Amino acid sequence: MHVLNINGISVYYEGLCALNDVRIEVNSGEFVAVVGPNGAGKTTLFKAISGVVPLSAGQVSYNGQDLSKLQAHERASLGIAHVPEGRQVFPSLSVLENLQTGAQSKQARDAWPQTLAFIHTLFPRLAERSTQAAGTLSGGEQQMVAIGRGLASMPQLLMLDEPSMGLAPAVADQIFECIQRIHKEQGISVLLVEQRVGEALESCDRGYVLESGHLVMSGTHQELMQDSRIKKSYLGL
Repeated sequence: MHVLNINGISVYYEGLCALNDVRIEVNSGEFVAVVGPNGAGKTTLFKAISGVVPLSAGQVSYNGQDLSKLQAHERASLGIAHVPEGRQVFPSLSVLENLQTGAQSKQARDAWPQTLAFIHTLFPRLAERSTQAAGTLSGGEQQMVAIGRGLASMPQLLMLDEPSMGLAPAVADQIFECIQRIHKEQGISVLLVEQRVGEALESCDRGYVLESGHLVMSGTHQELMQDSRIKKSYLGL
């Protein structure tokens, strides 16, 4: 069953095409990656799904429901968590307070103790720094907070926008490992957009390649990793 169905969406900014006839599906429990260079339209795609930017054409459906008439906060209440590019933590709030801002629904509040325990298992450093102001954390630690905040909402679909951006390679590798754990241990559907093509395609079940607002390729992670165009353009092989 499709958790998310992106059916031929187009987005224009001031007459310029940012996305053109993009079609993507995410099935229940699936890990899907969208990769491509800077300016490909990856972040615009997430903003379109979340309702932050309007569609010029096409439709976004979640569990069969057309989202076109729903505001961003209404979409989030359906079980869609968007971990944005640049982390966007609340710098003056503590780590724990930042995490708690994700638990808005009654279901999420009721499950908060169990969810927090999983977040601390996933990111032990957040347990150690629970009272520390999030603005004083390293970039990697702030990314952990942002992902944990998304998990606190008990999402069915977790959308991650460039989670490795600005992180040292070793820290980015750790973040990717944790994303895989979330997918495998929680059964959450994951939609990832990422510039680190090799790591993203190794992690996912299926992937899409976005260039200049157009989808140019799709397939299983095995198919894409073996594709000569991917090897040449993105993997340096």
